[in-house]
Amino acid sequence: MDASVNGPAGPSPVFDGAAWEQVDWRVHEERVRRLRGRIFKAAKDGDLATVRDLQKLMLRSWSNTLLSVRQVTQRNTGRRTAGVDGRVALTAQARAEVAVQVHATRSSWRPLAVRRVYIPKASDKTKMRPLGIPVILDRCHQAGCGTRSSLNGRPGSSPGPTGSGRVAAAMTR
Repeated sequence: MDASVNGPAGPSPVFDGAAWEQVDWRVHEERVRRLRGRIFKAAKDGDLATVRDLQKLMLRSWSNTLLSVRQVTQRNTGRRTAGVDGRVALTAQARAEVAVQVHATRSSWRPLAVRRVYIPKASDKTKMRPLGIPVILDRCHQAGCGTRSSLNGRPGSSPGPTGSGRVAAAMTR
């Protein structure tokens, strides 16, 4: 009986800082983009069962996890801001650990409390307003879910400051 049918028999491969540096981001972005296109097409066709199945597939996707961790820990302006746990991921090793932890807890995650910080209001600098800062794992989980649900009319579009994606970008030019 061949036991290799269901995958390798040895221990699972290690995903560490060196592996984070070697990730081919274009491949993962393309996988997520194609899956988003399939979700959009199924939604456009009115096939809600397929939409739900593809959204579940997106949530389980390793590519989606990697891109959400990259967005939160490398691209976002608040990447150096810690939540109540005091944790940030500024090195490749820390980002790899966050990616593995986010992927392992994708179905059982419970959000933690946010850190409450008071910042000046835009209209009146003498008044303060509260700002909640979630922990890094919560931000990664939210980014992964946002990839799945942010279909704004076209595949490849992203929400803009004035509306939805490319249409809003064309209107602001």
